[in-house]
Amino acid sequence: MYRVEKVLNHNVMIAVNEEDMQEYLIMGKGIGFGKKVSERLDGLSDVQIYSLVKTGKEAQKSFSAKGIDPLCLEAANMLLEEAEKRLGKVDKSAMIPLADHIEFALKRMKEKGEISNPLTQDIKVLFHGEYKVAEGIRPFLQKEVGLEIGESEVGYIALHVHSAITEEKVSSSLQVAKCVRECISMIEKEIGHQIPVVTLSYNRLMNHVRYMVLRCMQKEEIKISMNDYMELRFEKSYRIAGYICKEMGEILKQDLHENEIGYLAIHIQRCIEEIEEEKNHVELLQ
Repeated sequence: MYRVEKVLNHNVMIAVNEEDMQEYLIMGKGIGFGKKVSERLDGLSDVQIYSLVKTGKEAQKSFSAKGIDPLCLEAANMLLEEAEKRLGKVDKSAMIPLADHIEFALKRMKEKGEISNPLTQDIKVLFHGEYKVAEGIRPFLQKEVGLEIGESEVGYIALHVHSAITEEKVSSSLQVAKCVRECISMIEKEIGHQIPVVTLSYNRLMNHVRYMVLRCMQKEEIKISMNDYMELRFEKSYRIAGYICKEMGEILKQDLHENEIGYLAIHIQRCIEEIEEEKNHVELLQ
């Protein structure tokens, strides 16, 4: 059984579980309406319950829920519920930092100081499902506060959603996105052509580079080598891949396994072939 400690609004309250005497955030439509401090709650249904108990460095952040705008808590809860429906089980402890981020985003919007996010387009591709969930914040904020949130802010919220479903730190996801962007830029420079974002080869390349970076960070190795085959058949792509892997190793401060070269070369070759096909198609039309 829970005992009301503080009503934040009609839909959000903080309550103490009388079994473990710990604080919980309880969210549900109308759950706080007419409730008074110390009132006992029983038979709760259709509500979301988040523990506010953390240890170590997370303690202060968790209890800051008492100071977060209840509207932002509702928004975070809405996004995590949608993420669970679409993407699978979520880590509920991500709710507080997500709500915290939304509150600061709202503050920036009101002060006309929205931050830019040069990785937004990459996040859309790398974390497609998470970005779709994050876009749900738009109609919510438009309805509740009449503000239109920009794509850059939605991109950062998508990283929080990703963190909730993978337990990967937001900072790590951002680092991966930055590494992917640098890698793609280097490949485009080496092949002398921008890779069209809407193509299947671009999507495959980005996702391959994403997991390549994660494998490097987690010290995992690809067991089967494609190096000899790719070096023999597609020398240019293999050479570019070797250069890229060397540069990425320096960025990540850790050498990529040599077998990564062949697999990256496969994706580079696909991009080159697709670009050549498009050029030939345009020439035929002319």
